[in-house]
Amino acid sequence: MHNFKELKVWQKSVDVAVKIYSVTKSYPNEEKFGLISQMRRAGVSIPSNIAEGCAKTSNKSFVNSLEVSLGESFELETQMIISERIGILDNTTARELESDISEIQKMIMGLKSSIESKS
Repeated sequence: MHNFKELKVWQKSVDVAVKIYSVTKSYPNEEKFGLISQMRRAGVSIPSNIAEGCAKTSNKSFVNSLEVSLGESFELETQMIISERIGILDNTTARELESDISEIQKMIMGLKSSIESKS
């Protein structure tokens, strides 16, 4: 069992989730039940699944939670790309988010590999 609050990947993903809430505040109201909802849910799901995995008693279960978190990060990245392409997310913010999400993905994969090597 790990203390999720000490994991840098959890800390960084919480920061990104907060950033997603801030960024999507400027999205058009018509996206309230579309991209806003989807992006916020995916953003919150990334650190939530990491935290959930830390409570698991087996490494296999922890790895499964990390895989879900990784999937959510790719979902969020896709939604960010769509937002940029349809013109509701500016290029600068998109590049910042892309960089943050990519770093989180690498961190999740590294943590996953580390846990798997201990099994």
